[in-house]
Amino acid sequence: MAKARRQFVCQSCGAQTPRWAGRCDGCGEWNTISEEVAESSGVAGGPAKASSTKKGRQIALVPLAGEATETPRRSTGLKEFDRVLGGGLVPGSAVLVGGDPGIGKSTLLLQAMARLANSGAETVYISGEEAIDQVRMRALRLGLSDAPVALGAETNLRDILATLKDGPTPDAIVIDSVQTMWTDTLESAPGTVSQVRATAQELTRFAKRSGAAMIIVGHITKDGQIAGPKVMEHMVDTVLYFEGERGHHFRILRAVKNRFGPANEIGVFEMAEGGLLEVENPSALFIGERDREASGAAVFAGIEGTRPVLVEIQALVAQSALGTPRRAVIGWDSGRLSMVLAVLEARCGLSIGNQDVYLNVAGGLRIGEPAADLAVAGALISSLSGLSIPPDTVLFGEISLSGSLRPVSQMEARLKEAEKLGFKHAILPKAAGRQKPSAGKMKLTELEDLGDLIAKLSTGGASAPQAREA
Repeated sequence: MAKARRQFVCQSCGAQTPRWAGRCDGCGEWNTISEEVAESSGVAGGPAKASSTKKGRQIALVPLAGEATETPRRSTGLKEFDRVLGGGLVPGSAVLVGGDPGIGKSTLLLQAMARLANSGAETVYISGEEAIDQVRMRALRLGLSDAPVALGAETNLRDILATLKDGPTPDAIVIDSVQTMWTDTLESAPGTVSQVRATAQELTRFAKRSGAAMIIVGHITKDGQIAGPKVMEHMVDTVLYFEGERGHHFRILRAVKNRFGPANEIGVFEMAEGGLLEVENPSALFIGERDREASGAAVFAGIEGTRPVLVEIQALVAQSALGTPRRAVIGWDSGRLSMVLAVLEARCGLSIGNQDVYLNVAGGLRIGEPAADLAVAGALISSLSGLSIPPDTVLFGEISLSGSLRPVSQMEARLKEAEKLGFKHAILPKAAGRQKPSAGKMKLTELEDLGDLIAKLSTGGASAPQAREA
């Protein structure tokens, strides 16, 4: 009989320690280490030692050159969801979807399963958090109650797998959520690191063996990471995050890992009474409600995955009444903002150290690429001087610590998206050779350093209805 052994595991990062401690040495979190019971391989020198001497079987090795079949895909009926997945669900793949509570994960997946079922696919929706009546009420509100989706409410992994193996293999399966599932091979409570790791491994193994597309919902921590061990993200084929600010009606589905398509791809949805609606042209929505006369606003032409997206960056620089001025950032990296402020003060002579700085990316979008440096600097200069940037102008470019501007990737795609939406002027870094983009119908202003941007905005590139001395 296997001997039960006890171990202490951090519920935040999964690190194991020989004894209990108040603070985890792996992630630094307090009061996250708990005692768990794991199955041992047996007494010392017993079955574990015997199995280690058993000769393994030989596996077939094939040459690298050969014919590779194209990965088959099944469309979910949601174009934005298919875009993030790389074209649709791949049979035998495992997809992990994470997001804040109430952001719309269950709504999105229920809509996708309903459309798949209406197209003739066999779909199964297993809920471990809600009762069947609760899921039916959501489906009725979304107008999906007539879809032939097989619905179940269970948390025992053994019973779920036995049900899925009985009968024809489903085309798509949703497990909502992995933190509520438990296996009786472990004595630890549901949601612990051991249970989440074992459950995710069993579900992924079932997807690979049966050919069903497995979609697993995962909770996230206060830091925005999927709760549980990091190895869970390595097990699955695709990791998606469902993002959005509660004050905005936009929801963004972002791929951070995808073995069957491009990573960092995004899909944009709009939360409405009837569920999540697809947004085919997010640029028009992110810049559609902006104030055309206010200072401190700049339109950034960015790239999210393979899609160019235009978004407004808003900045406010105000006199601080505190000993330590505030730096508030929404939708961008705070460390990157500190770098841009330091370059403006050290290289351009602007006095910002005693000012409160507030930065916001409109629409609830989160930007991570360095190409937004120039647009952020333009918004800060506009707010500090009171000069408004012309509404038909877009900016993009990376700023170095010396104050010079560096070209960024896919400049041609950024300019085409801006031209399609009616923008006539672009401010971008100076590029040469193969990186130099074609102007098209747009007027291009190429700059070499950040001082050129200040000169451009102060001489003719901005209007000053309420200009003040910087």
